[in-house]
Amino acid sequence: MESSATRFIVDALTRAIVDHRLQPGSKLAEQKLADHFGVSRTLVRQALFQLAQNRLIRLEPARGAFVAAPDATEAREVFAVRRMLEAEMTRAFILEATPARIKALKEHVAQEKAAVEKEDAAGRTELLGDFHVRMAELMGNEVLAQILGELISRCALITLMYQTASAAEHSHQEHAEIVRAIAAKDEARAVRLMDAHLRHVEESLTLDRKVPSHDISMALS
Repeated sequence: MESSATRFIVDALTRAIVDHRLQPGSKLAEQKLADHFGVSRTLVRQALFQLAQNRLIRLEPARGAFVAAPDATEAREVFAVRRMLEAEMTRAFILEATPARIKALKEHVAQEKAAVEKEDAAGRTELLGDFHVRMAELMGNEVLAQILGELISRCALITLMYQTASAAEHSHQEHAEIVRAIAAKDEARAVRLMDAHLRHVEESLTLDRKVPSHDISMALS
């Protein structure tokens, strides 16, 4: 019972954030949420902890929970670092490419396609980010996978909030093109496609959304 109630709260707040009905920086008062959902503050606290793990909110000692506030400047810096890092990763992946590794990447791209077609915003965002970490994991480089995972998580919220469905579909198509170039062992094309892909993702972020509501009841209604 507790698990399903917590999941319901997590899903409702996630939708409110993804649909731009809750503004970054909004305070998420435990008691107000408990009253809204008709549950205990303990369940609300569990849900907020899960959202913090997903980096959709931030928990501040003695202050409470707030919707995470992605910074556009920081996101650009993260993308710049990712372009440098992932160009070299793409070169290294091609040098070490095996049929099994290429098959695994193709399977990941197929999962992305399914999430995009289902209009699963949270699922597609996670899979589109994981594509890059998956490349590092398939190479067996845990340090690279960890560093990339941290970089991607820093821009995951801004991508989740500001990437349109059409842009997400475009990202998936670009991943498929990158995999085709890797399978063909065309290093120059693969590196060029990866750089262009990361630039396109950054450029697709629409930061001029209508200002959402700070009011939790209005946002969740």
